[in-house]
Amino acid sequence: MSMARWSVGLEAEGDRVLTHDEILALADAVAADGGIATGIGTTRYGAQLVVVAESREEAVSKARTSFTAAAREARLPQWPVIRVAATSEEDELLGE
Repeated sequence: MSMARWSVGLEAEGDRVLTHDEILALADAVAADGGIATGIGTTRYGAQLVVVAESREEAVSKARTSFTAAAREARLPQWPVIRVAATSEEDELLGE
């Protein structure tokens, strides 16, 4: 497979409700990767990131690394990732 753009969503879950300021800090941290953040008022934080990779596995690996670094930069707890979803531009064009 050749290089493709992938949209990768990741979500981590923990034991307390996250604040507006915490998710805003995550949004700032993922913005460099074309990302958006979610999780205000929930026990989960997440991000949708755009990466370039040759395969789904490579895309998930790159996004997971960026997500972990962004969470650390935002000073969020390093909670376990409970959801990962990856879609390539090709998948989207084919309606998958």
